[in-house]
Amino acid sequence: MAEDILRRNNVTTQGSGTTSMIFAHGFGCDQNMWRFVAPAFEDDYQTVLFDYVGSGQSDLSAYNPIRYGDLNGYAQDVLEICESLGLQDTIFVGHSVGAMIGILASIQRPEFFSQLILIGPSPRYMNDLPDYIGGFERSDLDGLFDLMDKNYLSWAGYLAPAIMGNLERPGLAAELETSFCKVNPAIARQFAEVTFYGDNREDLPKVTTPALILQSTDDIIAPLEVGAYVYHHIPESTLQIMEATGHCPHMSHPEETIRLIQEYLASRGSVPTRPLEQGRI
Repeated sequence: MAEDILRRNNVTTQGSGTTSMIFAHGFGCDQNMWRFVAPAFEDDYQTVLFDYVGSGQSDLSAYNPIRYGDLNGYAQDVLEICESLGLQDTIFVGHSVGAMIGILASIQRPEFFSQLILIGPSPRYMNDLPDYIGGFERSDLDGLFDLMDKNYLSWAGYLAPAIMGNLERPGLAAELETSFCKVNPAIARQFAEVTFYGDNREDLPKVTTPALILQSTDDIIAPLEVGAYVYHHIPESTLQIMEATGHCPHMSHPEETIRLIQEYLASRGSVPTRPLEQGRI
């Protein structure tokens, strides 16, 4: 059973630390997007990377539109991975919707998580004025989905640069566009609906795990107001405004991302311990 789960989500582990750090990618991405960040932690932690079902090298035959009809299905995947690997007090690093999935997982099984690192999280992408600014009007999102239905490749080509930002580095947007195009369009469509039409604002106060929110300065997908909202509604949270721009700072600004995570963990006393080397005491 454990092997089936690890195969289902294409789970890979590296490092030799006694504390585990699990990395969760965002919509339309896969674990490869962490290649600039995760290796920096391998000396001190066991890093755990995976692909959500429908993404990357996951088992597409495991996709169930009912299970994945809301984010709780993806959160259950995270919990099953933790159970399969015997993880406890894990540091969860999640990007975008992956951050919200981690929040839901931590609410269900808080013993699995010691810290949440939330990069560009958003509990609601749609504006709910005057009390909430999510960044998009309903008509904006409806237009994106209309384009997605009519021409999936054009949708990917339009959305990727907007998400990535950093237009002076077009290779970043090109990689994200390629990643979008690798996903089965029907699966991408449902995941996009679950992500962009969802509303998880009421879940934030239920979080008991300490959290760091990494908020890019200029992020069209999760603007500053969203980062502030998450900060004010997760009880034990820290908000860090980054110099980075765009929605994917782990790709565009990995050095800053690594440094801020390391500084936060040090401030929380989350100093990793390493297994004793053979022949030493």
